[in-house]
Amino acid sequence: MSEQIVKPLGLAHVRVTVTDIHRSKAFYEQLFGTAPAMDFSEHIDEPGISEDRERLYGGVIFPVGEQLFGLRPVAPSGQRFDPDTVGLDHVSFVVGSVDELHAAAERLDAAGIEHGEVTDLGESGMVILSVQDPDDINLELAAQN
Repeated sequence: MSEQIVKPLGLAHVRVTVTDIHRSKAFYEQLFGTAPAMDFSEHIDEPGISEDRERLYGGVIFPVGEQLFGLRPVAPSGQRFDPDTVGLDHVSFVVGSVDELHAAAERLDAAGIEHGEVTDLGESGMVILSVQDPDDINLELAAQN
């Protein structure tokens, strides 16, 4: 084995590319129950915003525990996420308990948002609930069993 190049302590942030910032922002606000910590979505129609890193490319950043989850609105309209291409497969968010997963499933039902079943992954010690975001990015809510 080669010498370790870096010793990561965790993830600083995850950012996904979306087609429609207003639709995605509304979805994640509802999912997380909070507004973004940083929001440049109202500037999305300004010239040059999609290249402006300082203004998050016209996107938003949500606080998720001690990490950050961002949306970058630069994908062409109509493009859909494909987990079978190189890159992101899914994003998994930890919740406090299996009971929270069941409560989340009930709230997703009440909101009319399609989702998978609460599923015990057996020996992994994890229970998950999957939901697709508006661009079909698979989100997984996960709890220790």
